[in-house]
Amino acid sequence: MDSRLEALLVADVGGTFARLALAQVRAGQPPRLSGLRHYRCADYPSLAAILADFIATAALPLDTAVVAIAGVLEGDHLVNTNLTWPVSVEATCRQAGLASLALINDFEAVAYAIPHVDADTLVALNGAPADQRRWPALVLGPGTGLGAALRFAGGPQPVLASEAGHAALTAGNALELAVLGRMQQRWEHVDNERILSGSGLMNLYPSLCELRGVAPHWSSPEALIAAAHAGEDALAVETLEVFCAWLGSLAGDLAVTFGARSVYLAGGIPTRIAAFLHDGRFRARFLAKGVMGEVLAQVPVWRVEHGELGVIGAAVWHAEHRVRIAA
Repeated sequence: MDSRLEALLVADVGGTFARLALAQVRAGQPPRLSGLRHYRCADYPSLAAILADFIATAALPLDTAVVAIAGVLEGDHLVNTNLTWPVSVEATCRQAGLASLALINDFEAVAYAIPHVDADTLVALNGAPADQRRWPALVLGPGTGLGAALRFAGGPQPVLASEAGHAALTAGNALELAVLGRMQQRWEHVDNERILSGSGLMNLYPSLCELRGVAPHWSSPEALIAAAHAGEDALAVETLEVFCAWLGSLAGDLAVTFGARSVYLAGGIPTRIAAFLHDGRFRARFLAKGVMGEVLAQVPVWRVEHGELGVIGAAVWHAEHRVRIAA
């Protein structure tokens, strides 16, 4: 086994923010992160500009980077619907002054990080605390978009990345069917991300307002969530209640589809709407899968209170791939 300690740049780039850190990695050990910095993506003209800015102020010289980023690579080009600029691996590597650059799916990185998550960052939504660390684990998270991946106990491919956020959204009751009908009038393909994401909240809320005959008051997820927590707007409250129930339904669908033995709910939105996730609607719809409900009752579901899973996972990915290449 390669036991060398190596320093590299690791990043987690979403549709709104990028998180960058210096990582020191050694195979078989948790990565050590330092110098964590947050960037607003819209403030920079490219991914290369963000990486170059971090490298210029890093405590150690860096020529290797692993970037966890929403989307899927098609050759040299990243297919992504939530970034304001295109991403080319070759051009980014050259412009940032790197010798090596790897782009991996953001939730693939989150899944790599799961074995290194401390128990005190896990809050149960279903199941018992003693049931954690069961594999395969579904990792699911609404943020600017919606990510999902599957984590196995080990093996040559411990993580299965996915684009479940772009699979077709399904409705589980009459209200969701009415919302979905309105979405289908706007888009030919209505995927899960159209509702179950930060931007999706701003599709769900006006749809509910239209159905209830009420004029929308809120124009951003932040304002909507704040109003719901304050209890000052019944439609804002209903939006988060519907959102959490719908998310629970999708989590149950994916757990059944992949035979997941545990579920980790990550991403930027869950922590901000924790009170609504824990009011019972998420769990009720997670379990509402007919005869599979009894099986899902035994599947622990955790909300992860850790904001840096992507950068940790990027470092773990690098360490594990370096070992496989050396072998």
